Amino acid sequence: MVRFVSLLLLLMASLAEAGSLQVQGVRLWAAPDNTRVVLDVSGPVQHRLFTLANPDRLVLDITDAQIRDDLKSGATSGGMVRNVRSGPRNKNDLRLVLDLTGPVKPKSFALKPNDEYGHRLVIDLFSAGAAKKTSPAPVKAASEPAQLRDLVIAIDAGHGGEDPGARGRKGTREKDVVLGIARRLAALVEKEPGMRPVLIRDGDYYIGLRQRMDKARQHRADLFISIHADAFRDSKVQGSSVFVLSSRGASSEMARWLAARENAADLVGGVSLDDKDDLLAEVLLDLAQTATLEASTAVAGNVLREMQRVGKVHKRQVQHAGFMVLKSPDIPSMLIETAFISNPSEEQRLRNSGHQDKVARAILDGVRNYFTSNAPPGTLLASNNIARRHVVRRGDTLSQIAQRYGVSLDTLRSTNKLRNDRVLVGNVLTIPAGG
Repeated sequence: MVRFVSLLLLLMASLAEAGSLQVQGVRLWAAPDNTRVVLDVSGPVQHRLFTLANPDRLVLDITDAQIRDDLKSGATSGGMVRNVRSGPRNKNDLRLVLDLTGPVKPKSFALKPNDEYGHRLVIDLFSAGAAKKTSPAPVKAASEPAQLRDLVIAIDAGHGGEDPGARGRKGTREKDVVLGIARRLAALVEKEPGMRPVLIRDGDYYIGLRQRMDKARQHRADLFISIHADAFRDSKVQGSSVFVLSSRGASSEMARWLAARENAADLVGGVSLDDKDDLLAEVLLDLAQTATLEASTAVAGNVLREMQRVGKVHKRQVQHAGFMVLKSPDIPSMLIETAFISNPSEEQRLRNSGHQDKVARAILDGVRNYFTSNAPPGTLLASNNIARRHVVRRGDTLSQIAQRYGVSLDTLRSTNKLRNDRVLVGNVLTIPAGG
């Protein structure tokens, strides 16, 4: 009987230990303005957190939990976190202490398992001095100084950090290849006269979808480009696609802005919506969205044509969808699915730096082709100070080039001192201003 009771107690202790939550990993993702701490855990988690000062620390208490032995003594640091320490609390609970570089405002939430990870507890750390809300940037026409300015091209590499995006058979992660393309595109834009790039994400960290829009507006972007790599269960599916916002997506975003228009100062045309009645506010916002969507569709069409020169396209027309990152009502925006990472051949090309360069150049060529005829007033490209250029591609004819830029064939010939209509691939033509 005594032996039976001993075995029963031992079994109960084993079950109790097996039932406790296990912290299996601690990972950090450091962004320029925040740090994400991710705990890999063995199941659903109950926790509470609070901050302490002098020195600055974040204390995380996890109910009925233990930490893996090899993590107890391993120092973890990055971003706003100097070190992570752990120890038991109340015999059954686990306390983690994050030593910080300064005061923070923390947010935490749990994530359920997906194809990539199991249960996770995510803690986002924001600087305590950061503004709670980003005010929309003033519209350029209202406050732009007299001197001519560069076009601002916002380049958004999708996913990042804890969110790897799609994954190819060889383990290629979407977040990595699209960042490579984004960086190459930014380098090309930097060299382009009259243009300036802004990388929305320039590292392996995650940015919220609406935050991506907000960052583009903070930089007063003239164009927003989100770069992705598609995936499908059928590995034979291939090709690139270009998306702009759908009418349904535009309608839902209009409703959101109208509901909070007191916060939408200087949203459209330098006019605040907060003191307008419902009808007038809706008309102003509709006009802004319509013009933005028309510009989005036009520039996306130019980019799609250039993408066809790089490889196969999945859809030959610009597609429409309700992607969150396309919903800015005052910035022309497009989302480019550069290829299907689930297709082995396209996965291999996406991994190749030479192919990434080709994709980046195709995007830039499409953007340049659009803005040479549609540059916003007050920009260098809209002035006569910078001559428009066209690099002759396979299949181009002089008459097609003249039609594309809205100039006469005779003027195009005389400007470039051409004796006939023959053009060679690689030739750079100067496009005259005006007709």
